[in-house]
Amino acid sequence: MAIDLQDPTPLYRQIVEDINEQIKSGELKPGDRIASQTDQAQQYGVSLITIKKAMAYLVNKGVLYSRVGKGTFVARTPQRVDHASHPSVGLVLRDLKNPFFSLVVQSIEKKTSELRYNLMLTSSADREEQEELQISHFRDIGVSGMIIASMGHQHQATNGILQLQKEKFPFVMVSYVKNEDISYIGTDHVYGAQIATEHLIRLGYKRIGYINSEEGDVLGDLRQQGYERALKSNGYQVDKENIYRLPFQGIWNQYQAGYQLGIQFAKLPNRPDAIFAFNDLIALGFEQAVLTQGLKVPEDVAIVGFDDIERNLYAPVPLTTVHPPTSRIGTLAVETLLKMIGGDQSVTRTFLRPQLVIRESCGAANNEKTT
Repeated sequence: MAIDLQDPTPLYRQIVEDINEQIKSGELKPGDRIASQTDQAQQYGVSLITIKKAMAYLVNKGVLYSRVGKGTFVARTPQRVDHASHPSVGLVLRDLKNPFFSLVVQSIEKKTSELRYNLMLTSSADREEQEELQISHFRDIGVSGMIIASMGHQHQATNGILQLQKEKFPFVMVSYVKNEDISYIGTDHVYGAQIATEHLIRLGYKRIGYINSEEGDVLGDLRQQGYERALKSNGYQVDKENIYRLPFQGIWNQYQAGYQLGIQFAKLPNRPDAIFAFNDLIALGFEQAVLTQGLKVPEDVAIVGFDDIERNLYAPVPLTTVHPPTSRIGTLAVETLLKMIGGDQSVTRTFLRPQLVIRESCGAANNEKTT
């Protein structure tokens, strides 16, 4: 029952593995009542919260079951699904509602179907703890590999992902991850921001602002790099007064955050004549706000977003935006994962170039994509 504090495996997972081993060895048999959570916390030398997490995991997997007022008992040994003749890929998402990842899922589903792989999809509702449980669940049921879209704004590999890496289990990230030793297939965010800003420069705008994501969002900072690179390479000064931050966090608050910034922007005496926004939701909220304040788009302020979500087409002024290669990301992620399943241990870091989709909000409506 010893817990190894030097082991990077989460403590609750060490407890899960220990209890599974006791069941496998016959020390615990179906129907046996296990010790109370308080007793287990003392035996393992961990917090009660850690024990609760381990018990919840085992109950969720059907290894244990609880009876109100009676305690927790060992269930019948769960049957492991044999995926040898039906290879499967697990797809782990933080949020199924995210417009970008919903498009990536479509291409992943199409490619796995073509290759006759089963696709198992799960969403953690933007909770890192749930994501970790789902990764463990896919490992337990024997999927061949995983494609993971983790939406933490720090974009560092979570404990569950690091454990997969330690075990050399095949997986590919389709959300940006800073860890250079983890395979990633995704958008070149710096380049995308650069072409968006350069487009505004070519149209003759002189003072171009950037709406960044909230503080600490790595993707927001990558896109700021592209924005600043475009300005500098074209002889523009980078004016920090033209760079704005979201006032609050959360993807489903981004439209409202953009709206709030737009209200404030309209009151500025010396405001930029063009805005590049971190993403489309922010840009759409911003556009709606400035229109309500009497400004015209693009005559008073041009706007460019990032992501090319369908909602852009129905905005009061259709939004010029950066189109990520979602279809290519999903397809290449599946192809890369299958190579890893086949034994290729090399790390793949692929940054795919997005395209600019020109609509009315920038003052040059061609309804076309440019690289």
